[in-house]
Amino acid sequence: NLDRAALAIIFAGVCDLLDGRVARMAGSTSKFGAEYDSIADTVSFGVAPAMLAFSAGALQELGWTGWVLAFIYTACAALRLARFNVQPERYTGRFEGLPSPAAAGMVLSSVWFGGFLRESGLALDVPATLSGLGVALVGLLMVSPIPYRSFKGVRLGGSYPSVVVTVIAFAVILSKPAVTLFVVGILYVGSGPAEWIWRRRTGRTLQEAETGESLPGHETRGTTP
Repeated sequence: NLDRAALAIIFAGVCDLLDGRVARMAGSTSKFGAEYDSIADTVSFGVAPAMLAFSAGALQELGWTGWVLAFIYTACAALRLARFNVQPERYTGRFEGLPSPAAAGMVLSSVWFGGFLRESGLALDVPATLSGLGVALVGLLMVSPIPYRSFKGVRLGGSYPSVVVTVIAFAVILSKPAVTLFVVGILYVGSGPAEWIWRRRTGRTLQEAETGESLPGHETRGTTP
Protein backbone atom coordinates (compact mmCIF):
# COMPACT_ATOMS: atom_id res chain seq x y z
CA ASN A 1 0.00 0.00 0.00
CA LEU A 2 1.94 2.96 -1.34
CA ASP A 3 -0.06 5.64 0.50
CA ARG A 4 0.35 3.94 3.88
CA ALA A 5 4.04 3.41 3.24
CA ALA A 6 4.46 7.11 2.48
CA LEU A 7 2.56 8.05 5.64
CA ALA A 8 4.79 5.74 7.67
CA ILE A 9 7.88 7.56 6.40
CA ILE A 10 6.32 10.88 7.37
CA PHE A 11 5.59 9.50 10.84
CA ALA A 12 9.23 8.40 11.09
CA GLY A 13 10.29 11.93 10.18
CA VAL A 14 8.11 13.39 12.95
CA CYS A 15 9.63 10.95 15.45
CA ASP A 16 13.10 11.94 14.24
CA LEU A 17 12.28 15.56 14.99
CA LEU A 18 11.09 14.77 18.51
CA ASP A 19 13.31 11.97 19.80
CA GLY A 20 16.30 14.16 20.59
CA ARG A 21 14.24 16.76 22.40
CA VAL A 22 12.45 14.11 24.45
CA ALA A 23 15.73 12.39 25.37
CA ARG A 24 17.33 15.68 26.45
CA MET A 25 14.27 16.67 28.47
CA ALA A 26 14.35 13.27 30.19
CA GLY A 27 18.11 13.46 30.71
CA SER A 28 18.55 10.07 29.02
CA THR A 29 20.94 10.81 26.16
CA SER A 30 23.64 8.21 25.63
CA LYS A 31 26.19 6.93 23.15
CA PHE A 32 23.93 3.94 22.56
CA GLY A 33 21.12 6.33 21.64
CA ALA A 34 23.36 8.10 19.13
CA GLU A 35 24.23 4.86 17.36
CA TYR A 36 20.70 3.50 17.50
CA ASP A 37 19.36 6.76 16.09
CA SER A 38 21.67 6.42 13.09
CA ILE A 39 20.42 2.89 12.43
CA ALA A 40 16.80 4.02 12.71
CA ASP A 41 17.42 6.90 10.29
CA THR A 42 19.11 4.58 7.81
CA VAL A 43 16.02 2.37 7.79
CA SER A 44 13.49 5.23 7.79
CA PHE A 45 15.20 7.49 5.23
CA GLY A 46 17.37 5.01 3.35
CA VAL A 47 15.78 1.58 3.08
CA ALA A 48 12.07 2.46 3.24
CA PRO A 49 12.11 5.22 0.55
CA ALA A 50 14.17 2.98 -1.76
CA MET A 51 11.65 0.15 -1.43
CA LEU A 52 8.77 2.59 -1.91
CA ALA A 53 10.40 3.92 -5.09
CA PHE A 54 11.15 0.37 -6.26
CA SER A 55 7.46 -0.57 -6.00
CA ALA A 56 5.89 2.68 -7.18
CA GLY A 57 8.36 3.18 -10.03
CA ALA A 58 8.06 -0.42 -11.25
CA LEU A 59 11.82 -0.82 -11.03
CA GLN A 60 11.36 -4.58 -10.97
CA GLU A 61 10.83 -4.30 -14.72
CA LEU A 62 14.53 -3.45 -15.02
CA GLY A 63 15.68 -6.64 -13.32
CA TRP A 64 19.00 -6.34 -11.51
CA THR A 65 19.42 -2.80 -12.82
CA GLY A 66 16.36 -1.72 -10.85
CA TRP A 67 17.75 -3.26 -7.67
CA VAL A 68 21.10 -1.54 -8.22
CA LEU A 69 19.48 1.88 -8.76
CA ALA A 70 17.42 1.48 -5.57
CA PHE A 71 20.48 0.28 -3.66
CA ILE A 72 22.44 3.35 -4.75
CA TYR A 73 19.87 5.47 -2.92
CA THR A 74 20.08 3.32 0.23
CA ALA A 75 23.88 3.27 0.24
CA CYS A 76 24.07 7.04 -0.27
CA ALA A 77 21.63 7.64 2.59
CA ALA A 78 23.77 5.50 4.91
CA LEU A 79 26.94 7.32 3.83
CA ARG A 80 25.21 10.69 4.27
CA LEU A 81 24.23 9.85 7.84
CA ALA A 82 27.68 8.50 8.66
CA ARG A 83 29.32 11.64 7.31
CA PHE A 84 26.97 13.80 9.35
CA ASN A 85 28.05 11.96 12.50
CA VAL A 86 31.78 12.51 12.12
CA GLN A 87 32.23 15.58 9.93
CA PRO A 88 31.24 19.10 11.06
CA GLU A 89 29.37 21.31 8.64
CA ARG A 90 31.58 23.39 6.37
CA TYR A 91 29.30 26.41 6.05
CA THR A 92 27.15 28.27 8.56
CA GLY A 93 23.45 27.56 8.16
CA ARG A 94 23.99 24.88 5.52
CA PHE A 95 23.92 21.12 5.27
CA GLU A 96 26.59 19.52 3.12
CA GLY A 97 24.61 17.47 0.67
CA LEU A 98 20.87 16.91 0.52
CA PRO A 99 19.56 15.93 4.00
CA SER A 100 18.28 12.36 4.08
CA PRO A 101 14.78 13.28 5.41
CA ALA A 102 14.41 15.76 2.54
CA ALA A 103 15.47 13.07 0.06
CA ALA A 104 12.91 10.68 1.54
CA GLY A 105 10.30 13.44 1.33
CA MET A 106 11.08 13.89 -2.35
CA VAL A 107 10.49 10.19 -2.99
CA LEU A 108 7.21 9.93 -1.11
CA SER A 109 5.85 13.22 -2.48
CA SER A 110 6.59 11.95 -6.00
CA VAL A 111 4.57 8.83 -5.25
CA TRP A 112 1.69 10.91 -3.92
CA PHE A 113 1.85 13.25 -6.91
CA GLY A 114 1.68 10.29 -9.28
CA GLY A 115 -1.39 9.02 -7.45
CA PHE A 116 -2.98 12.46 -7.68
CA LEU A 117 -2.43 12.53 -11.44
CA ARG A 118 -3.98 9.09 -11.85
CA GLU A 119 -7.03 10.08 -9.82
CA SER A 120 -7.38 13.22 -11.94
CA GLY A 121 -7.24 11.26 -15.19
CA LEU A 122 -3.87 12.78 -16.10
CA ALA A 123 -1.72 9.75 -15.45
CA LEU A 124 1.73 9.93 -17.01
CA ASP A 125 3.43 6.78 -18.19
CA VAL A 126 6.86 7.36 -16.62
CA PRO A 127 9.38 4.77 -17.84
CA ALA A 128 10.90 2.63 -15.10
CA THR A 129 14.36 3.67 -16.30
CA LEU A 130 13.56 7.33 -15.69
CA SER A 131 12.17 6.59 -12.23
CA GLY A 132 15.24 4.56 -11.33
CA LEU A 133 17.65 7.24 -12.54
CA GLY A 134 15.70 9.85 -10.56
CA VAL A 135 15.98 7.83 -7.36
CA ALA A 136 19.71 7.29 -7.91
CA LEU A 137 20.21 11.01 -8.62
CA VAL A 138 18.49 12.00 -5.37
CA GLY A 139 20.76 9.53 -3.60
CA LEU A 140 23.89 10.99 -5.15
CA LEU A 141 22.81 14.48 -4.10
CA MET A 142 22.88 13.27 -0.49
CA VAL A 143 26.60 12.45 -0.69
CA SER A 144 27.49 15.44 -2.85
CA PRO A 145 29.39 18.44 -1.44
CA ILE A 146 26.61 20.79 -2.59
CA PRO A 147 25.41 22.99 0.33
CA TYR A 148 21.71 23.05 1.15
CA ARG A 149 19.97 25.59 3.37
CA SER A 150 19.16 24.21 6.81
CA PHE A 151 16.50 26.82 7.77
CA LYS A 152 17.37 26.20 11.44
CA GLY A 153 17.61 29.95 12.03
CA VAL A 154 14.07 30.58 10.82
CA ARG A 155 11.65 31.45 13.61
CA LEU A 156 7.98 30.85 12.83
CA GLY A 157 6.64 32.96 15.68
CA GLY A 158 7.62 36.28 17.15
CA SER A 159 5.48 38.67 15.14
CA TYR A 160 1.92 38.82 13.91
CA PRO A 161 2.79 38.94 10.16
CA SER A 162 5.06 35.90 10.45
CA VAL A 163 2.31 33.96 12.23
CA VAL A 164 -0.19 34.88 9.50
CA VAL A 165 2.23 33.82 6.75
CA THR A 166 2.92 30.54 8.55
CA VAL A 167 -0.78 29.74 8.92
CA ILE A 168 -1.45 30.55 5.25
CA ALA A 169 1.50 28.41 4.16
CA PHE A 170 0.27 25.42 6.16
CA ALA A 171 -3.26 25.91 4.83
CA VAL A 172 -2.00 25.90 1.25
CA ILE A 173 0.09 22.77 1.84
CA LEU A 174 -2.73 20.89 3.54
CA SER A 175 -5.25 21.85 0.86
CA LYS A 176 -3.58 19.66 -1.77
CA PRO A 177 -0.62 17.96 -0.07
CA ALA A 178 -0.02 15.62 -3.02
CA VAL A 179 0.70 18.64 -5.21
CA THR A 180 2.16 21.20 -2.81
CA LEU A 181 4.59 18.81 -1.13
CA PHE A 182 5.84 17.67 -4.53
CA VAL A 183 6.38 21.27 -5.64
CA VAL A 184 8.14 22.15 -2.36
CA GLY A 185 10.32 19.05 -2.71
CA ILE A 186 11.32 19.88 -6.29
CA LEU A 187 12.16 23.46 -5.32
CA TYR A 188 14.29 22.41 -2.35
CA VAL A 189 16.12 19.58 -4.13
CA GLY A 190 16.83 21.87 -7.06
CA SER A 191 17.81 24.84 -4.89
CA GLY A 192 21.17 23.32 -3.93
CA PRO A 193 22.55 22.85 -7.47
CA ALA A 194 20.94 26.11 -8.64
CA GLU A 195 22.58 28.17 -5.87
CA TRP A 196 25.89 26.34 -6.39
CA ILE A 197 25.89 27.28 -10.11
CA TRP A 198 24.88 30.87 -9.28
CA ARG A 199 27.71 31.24 -6.77
CA ARG A 200 30.26 29.88 -9.24
CA ARG A 201 29.13 32.35 -11.90
CA THR A 202 29.02 35.36 -9.59
CA GLY A 203 32.07 34.50 -7.48
CA ARG A 204 30.06 34.60 -4.25
CA THR A 205 31.20 32.48 -1.33
CA LEU A 206 29.50 31.10 1.77
CA GLN A 207 30.52 31.87 5.32
CA GLU A 208 32.81 29.17 6.67
CA ALA A 209 31.60 27.52 9.86
CA GLU A 210 33.81 27.65 12.92
CA THR A 211 35.96 24.61 13.60
CA GLY A 212 33.95 21.87 15.28
CA GLU A 213 30.64 23.60 14.62
CA SER A 214 27.82 21.22 13.83
CA LEU A 215 24.32 22.25 12.99
CA PRO A 216 21.61 20.91 15.28
CA GLY A 217 18.78 19.56 13.23
CA HIS A 218 16.67 16.61 12.33
CA GLU A 219 19.80 14.53 11.83
CA THR A 220 21.40 15.42 15.16
CA ARG A 221 22.80 12.39 16.95
CA GLY A 222 22.79 11.30 20.56
CA THR A 223 19.08 11.49 21.00
CA THR A 224 17.26 8.32 21.88
CA PRO A 225 17.35 6.77 25.37
